[in-house]
Amino acid sequence: MKNKNQNKKKIITRRRGLWTLGGFITLGVAVYFLRRDIEYIDVARGAHETVPALALHPKAGGAKDLPIVTHQLDDDNPKALEKLNKPRIVILGGGWGAVAALQELHGDNYNITLISDNNYFLFTPLLPSATVGTLELRSLLESLRKIVSRVQGHFLEGTAVDIDLDNKYVEVIAADGKDDDKRFYVPYDKLLIAVGSTSITHGIEGLEHTARLKTIQDAMTIRRTITSNVEQASLPITTPEERKRLLSIVICGGGPTGIEFASEIYDWMNEDLVKWFPKILREDMSVTVIQSRDHILNQMAAEISDYAEEKFSREGINVITNTRVLRILKDKVIYKKKNLIEGEAPFGEVSYGLCLWSTGIAMTPFATMLAEKLGTQVHKRAIQTDIYCRVLGLPDGSVFAIGDCATIKNVKLLEHIMDIFEEADEDKDGSLTFSEFKRCIKRIMKRYPVTKQHIGELVSTFNKYDADHSNTLELEEMRSLLGDIDKKMTQLPATAQVASQQGVYVGKLLNQLAKDKDAPFHPFQYNHFGSLAYLGNTAVGEFGSGYKMIGGFYAQYLWRSVYWSKQVSLRTRINLSIDWTRGALFGRDITTV
Repeated sequence: MKNKNQNKKKIITRRRGLWTLGGFITLGVAVYFLRRDIEYIDVARGAHETVPALALHPKAGGAKDLPIVTHQLDDDNPKALEKLNKPRIVILGGGWGAVAALQELHGDNYNITLISDNNYFLFTPLLPSATVGTLELRSLLESLRKIVSRVQGHFLEGTAVDIDLDNKYVEVIAADGKDDDKRFYVPYDKLLIAVGSTSITHGIEGLEHTARLKTIQDAMTIRRTITSNVEQASLPITTPEERKRLLSIVICGGGPTGIEFASEIYDWMNEDLVKWFPKILREDMSVTVIQSRDHILNQMAAEISDYAEEKFSREGINVITNTRVLRILKDKVIYKKKNLIEGEAPFGEVSYGLCLWSTGIAMTPFATMLAEKLGTQVHKRAIQTDIYCRVLGLPDGSVFAIGDCATIKNVKLLEHIMDIFEEADEDKDGSLTFSEFKRCIKRIMKRYPVTKQHIGELVSTFNKYDADHSNTLELEEMRSLLGDIDKKMTQLPATAQVASQQGVYVGKLLNQLAKDKDAPFHPFQYNHFGSLAYLGNTAVGEFGSGYKMIGGFYAQYLWRSVYWSKQVSLRTRINLSIDWTRGALFGRDITTV
């Protein structure tokens, strides 16, 4: 009986404890929401009091007498108001370079504004996977507003069209308008240009008939076109000739984007087309890659290019190398082969239902405008910068350019040979001993980091250019060495890896300038970590360490792991994991909207 009463008391005590805990939780939730509502009311009241006068009615000025956006609509909280007197950084573009700089910048140092004609960051390396439903488009996108909010910055959706260098204003046109009333100025103290590039045309006639693969709209268009062509080819009234044309995909360009798109199409043909569409379509579907150089994936090692070509040959993907596209008609591509085999026709043509143009880059209208305005730019495809990513021709160093739209001007060592040699010749005997040479090379690599990858191992380099075997380098021998280094130095590749590293570099540089304007800073140095390419249920790649990955069971998963880790948010990582899992279980989504 006693035990019964004790158990009953324990049960009652537990119930009371649970009711008390539940009451505290309910009270806490109520207080949280009440406090949030009060804070919202306070913020709304503060916005009502501070924003209209300064943000909604900007004063006009500058060379074109346009409204000057000195305040933003989201300057509605104490933190934003405190930053109004901070130096203004304006970032143009929403790609890899811009996002990397945003992630590195300290929001307390600057008043940051990001301007882009899209309100999202696109993970471009996986864009070919979105064209056939391997990945959903939303899985490759992250809101730029979310990214810029991490540094308490502002986002404006618009396109930069001009720059007032005298007053330090960027002219912007709203994304939805072309009229003068949609134009305004955004003032800057530091400007970071990361506007990317556009596809080079090479003067080819008929490019309006082709598709590109640079934006999310491009991927949507390609996906709709492929699906529509396959559905038309499935109709009984479609003739065999028309069916073959509709199911022919031609890719102009043998770089990573074109090759990965061809691989994704091949996977889709063999895994989804044969499952859901008439089997006869598989026999008529074809993929052709037209490459102007000797090999596809020519940016990678020769053995990787050979492996890719052999794999494509086995799978029936037609690769035409050493071939120049002459013109593109509405339904076929006309090309000319460069190196003819005996008996081979110099000209050829291939019909298509979809033609992808994926070759080379050119300057955007804004980059072209700036280069012409400065007058000191001599490069034809990018804005030239110094080794600190500062645009050449602007003495104050207030404008930076990174990514595909920019190129670092390489120094010519031979132009400075006398200064280099005289500084290195410490004992002034007209020759360099190995110790003098070693110190000289260290100084060169420190001043010009881009030379580091071209110098090689010091002892072997010294011995190679010591032509008379005197254990010293004379002036002419040193001239030969520096001349060979000059020949090896090329422009940095237009890749996401370069843009991202430059963005991080400029972000750190600006952070340091905020603390000490006169602080020395090391030049930009690119570190090549490697490159990857998807080849259809496998992948290839080469890494900075010299290791090469050529196919294999694990290659596809390593490729996925690398790109998964490079995502800018947990949300997109989760979405990628879901898409890959869903595809493995249920196949690709073959619908379009």
